[in-house]
Amino acid sequence: MGPSVLDFYPMSRRPIRILGLDPGLQHTGWGLIEHDGFRLRFLAEGVISTTPAEDLPDRLLALHRGLAAMIDLHAPEEAAVENTYVARNPDSALKLGQARGVVVLAPALAGLSVAQYGAMEVKRAVVGNGHAAKEQVQAMVRHLLPGVTFKRADAADALAVAICHAHHRQSKQAIARGYQPA
Repeated sequence: MGPSVLDFYPMSRRPIRILGLDPGLQHTGWGLIEHDGFRLRFLAEGVISTTPAEDLPDRLLALHRGLAAMIDLHAPEEAAVENTYVARNPDSALKLGQARGVVVLAPALAGLSVAQYGAMEVKRAVVGNGHAAKEQVQAMVRHLLPGVTFKRADAADALAVAICHAHHRQSKQAIARGYQPA
């Protein structure tokens, strides 16, 4: 006889803090949740912003400093970043790619593992539909994290990334333990 459902969902799980990040050069959203294997709990959210009037190196530095300070303050244990896809303007895509590099690097420098998820994967994990509208994603984030309010849509997107990671890490752990449903 194989593992039971109780093996899949152990009763005492240490909660883990997950940082979700939605990269952007002008606005990078971040959201912090706690996941204990059963429940998701909202901890904090925000946005790190830069202004187009600043030189690119100064904007990237401000982004890194903001992320590093937030990571020091909130002490997440894992991070997840949304992959970005921009095909309209090559210059904008290049700048966004550089910002995304900073967003991936900051938690890695802090010693966190960094998972990466595509937008459709995040929507599918949160809403159940990879083509869900932003409003649907935000509504589901509010449902899954009661009492949450967003300063900006970027923070809501970051919380969705954190929720996606919580679901994926739980599935990966179940597979590693050898759980097979009957």
